[in-house]
Amino acid sequence: MAEKSRDHGPDPWEEFDRLPPAGQDRVGGLPGGAPQGFGFRTGVRSARVAFGFAVYALVLGSVLVVCGAIYFISRGQWLWLGLMAVIETAFVLAFARLVVLARNRRSAP
Repeated sequence: MAEKSRDHGPDPWEEFDRLPPAGQDRVGGLPGGAPQGFGFRTGVRSARVAFGFAVYALVLGSVLVVCGAIYFISRGQWLWLGLMAVIETAFVLAFARLVVLARNRRSAP
């Protein structure tokens, strides 16, 4: 089977090769100042917003776990219900960690 030559047009990266270099990084060592986390290293400056995100994550996770628990109780699948309890424990521990991070932001300059 013979290979057919395909014309894909100009290289899309040629446009970017012609552009001048970008400005300095907003965050040292991270090109473009890409955030490393939601509100804990860069990005959000308000500790209240960071704490609000922690509460949001806990509520969302808890609602999903409760829905799963109701489903598994109605079906009598106790092993899966135990798994839901483990997952809820993980959500609560993650919430506690996010709260600690949010509080540490308050004491930071």
